[in-house]
Amino acid sequence: MSEFLATINGYIWSNGLIYLCLAAGVYFSVRSRFVQVRQIPEMIRLMMSGEKSPSGVSSFQALTMSLSGRVGTGNIAGVATAIAFGGPGALFWMWAVAFLGASTSFVECTLGQIYKTRDHLTGEYRGGPAYYFSRAMAHTRVAAPFKIYGIVFAAVTVLACGLLLPSVQSNSMASAMHQAWGVEQWVVAVGTVIVLAFVIIGGVKRIAAFASVVVPFMAIVYIVLALIIVLANAGQVPEVFRLIFASAFGADSAFGAIIGSAVMWGVKRGVYSNEAGQGTGPHSAAAAEVSHPAKQGLVQAFAVYVDTLFICTATGFLILSTGAYRVFDGESASSPVLAEGGALPSDAAVGPAFAQVGFDTLWSGAGATFVAVSLAFFCLTTIIAYYYMAETNLRFLLGKYSTIPVPLIRGTLGSNLTLVLQTLILVSCVVGAVSTATDAWTLGDIGVGLMAWLNIIGIIILQQPAYKALRDYERQQRAGKDPVFDPLALNITGATFWESYKPTTKDPVKTTA
Repeated sequence: MSEFLATINGYIWSNGLIYLCLAAGVYFSVRSRFVQVRQIPEMIRLMMSGEKSPSGVSSFQALTMSLSGRVGTGNIAGVATAIAFGGPGALFWMWAVAFLGASTSFVECTLGQIYKTRDHLTGEYRGGPAYYFSRAMAHTRVAAPFKIYGIVFAAVTVLACGLLLPSVQSNSMASAMHQAWGVEQWVVAVGTVIVLAFVIIGGVKRIAAFASVVVPFMAIVYIVLALIIVLANAGQVPEVFRLIFASAFGADSAFGAIIGSAVMWGVKRGVYSNEAGQGTGPHSAAAAEVSHPAKQGLVQAFAVYVDTLFICTATGFLILSTGAYRVFDGESASSPVLAEGGALPSDAAVGPAFAQVGFDTLWSGAGATFVAVSLAFFCLTTIIAYYYMAETNLRFLLGKYSTIPVPLIRGTLGSNLTLVLQTLILVSCVVGAVSTATDAWTLGDIGVGLMAWLNIIGIIILQQPAYKALRDYERQQRAGKDPVFDPLALNITGATFWESYKPTTKDPVKTTA
């Protein structure tokens, strides 16, 4: 089974997907006139402002919900894996895919807001790729194919976020805790189920409240402590930069043979971590209460920077500056070793152990505990975000049938299938916690790859409304207004929610962005 999964993963994560991610980022950057650079001041302003309502969460809560999905094991174990199999240069390609991916994130998250809807069961806002695929072309001759495309994406997302991706997070969390405290992995699995059951059954409001507290706090603590380690090894920073750039472009003879691996692993782990183009960000973006879709597009573009340029970079510099790395000439830890920093024990497994050893170089014995605690919070919030995305797509698949009563079973079809989904994601966490890391990561990569293929191709076709929204936002912005969205004035069809939307505030906002 492991070989079969690896073969499937190899087809999905072929060079075609690598080039698609990079090319799409370049294309969206040019088309948006590098919105990810021009609008950074506005991104920061919007991140801390915005309204919320009984139906929608605030911009900041939507950001933290998005970050709870982006910030997870990919920021620690994922960075370590990228360095181990792609060399230090993989970190450069993670930066590249984050910079380009911020424009991709703007497009997909703006589309998510434009075509969002109100859940008729809970009253909460719902949206995402399945919604914009089915609605953007609803009044055209190609409506049927795009509706089918939306159904396919929704089904893949339920599979990926409900079954495949949670196992990676629970596996990394259980492995880190076992290494730190010797806790049996099945014990971690039971604890995870208890915490998750309490949060996810509470719905999107409880998810947003949980994420808005946990994610910023843990991200800041992790970055600060990692930077302290890097500063303590400040003399190694020039060598770290040399390693990264020399490895990224094959200028170092030690890494020349794996320059292709640097690109592949950098993009692969970059997309896994920051999720730009994967289609996950639009789900949390759609949940926000804003007066204009471009607001969430800008906020979610900044989320890519937070994830990769801040947290992943902190992990990468921590690992490289302390020498807690080992680079292999192949796709597994059984391959010959090309280079190593000298700080890792010979039996250190690829993954969280790299970061744990890095922290231990300054705080002996505390590194394993700190990384285990960090991963516990990061992974839990990521699993919760996965559940929200899976539930949103389940709602899409059920449509009007979600309110149909089920004979002999109390409740509606929607509520009963939601309970089934909640059970499945908890089972996935248990299985992942006691599985091997290789199988868990392979399943996760398959889920990410399938979603990325479908979403990026789709938004390349449907991108135009996002640019219309951006130009409209910037026009109102220059006029000193708090932008308000009117899809009919922009000749955008299918945005039925916005056609009757009444913003809660229209206060002028002075800005120079």
